[in-house]
Amino acid sequence: MADNSDQITEWNGVLGEKWAELQAELDALTRPFGNAALAAARVAPGEAVLDIGCGCGDTTFEIAGKVGPIGSVHGVDVSRPMLTVAGKRLKAEGLAQLTFAEADASAADLPANHDLLFSRFGVMFFDDPPAAFAHMRGSLKPTARLAFCCWRHPRENPWAVVPLSAARAALNMEAPPADPYAPGPFAFADAERLRGILSGARFTNIEINAYDHPVRLGATPAEAAENSIRFGPSGRFIREMGDSVLPTVLPAMAKALEPFQGKDGCAPPGAVWIVIAKAS
Repeated sequence: MADNSDQITEWNGVLGEKWAELQAELDALTRPFGNAALAAARVAPGEAVLDIGCGCGDTTFEIAGKVGPIGSVHGVDVSRPMLTVAGKRLKAEGLAQLTFAEADASAADLPANHDLLFSRFGVMFFDDPPAAFAHMRGSLKPTARLAFCCWRHPRENPWAVVPLSAARAALNMEAPPADPYAPGPFAFADAERLRGILSGARFTNIEINAYDHPVRLGATPAEAAENSIRFGPSGRFIREMGDSVLPTVLPAMAKALEPFQGKDGCAPPGAVWIVIAKAS
């Protein structure tokens, strides 16, 4: 099984620290998609839930409220900076039914007999997805189910692609060839590939449904351009190029985002898959 070492290093470095710092903003952006996945999951009082890639714990705490004190929810993530944020909230709220663990869910020993395996954008980063899902399935009851959300194709997600493309164009740089199946936000864009992965891990009754919601990047296109660097794919590009390019790329990014300005801010479309399945 692949060891996911590159992803673990990244989420414990600058990226993980940045996501922990921007927890409130990032949770606000992703919460509508997570809520759609939670609605599909139909979490019930008393259930035992495993939250994969739980990050700072936004969904984990939401699930804890749904399962109540007679249930349990175990949040798992590789990012120590993000789990530190989650741990501080847990200490403040003191929910006995909630626990967190720093672990690679694709290989770590996970608590058994869960009713639900859930994730909000946390399962697209495994080096070996078929092996990862097969391993995680081992933590589920035979009657359990799976529910998660993941991004669809980049072209359906202007919030991510438009500012990055504008930044590259401003520097007269073409996008390098990319492996569409490499670990990352859009690794599960191909619904049939995703279905094959889950089927190979012996999940059944697989449903993959499209869900769309705006991603509010900022109050204005200029703010949206800055925020896309703070927590979007553009951030990696800027880290690679260096801050010296910002005076050139930021105006171009803001200009490209202008068509998405509305009365509630600059909110390009976001497109995900809501995936549900049964463990047997």
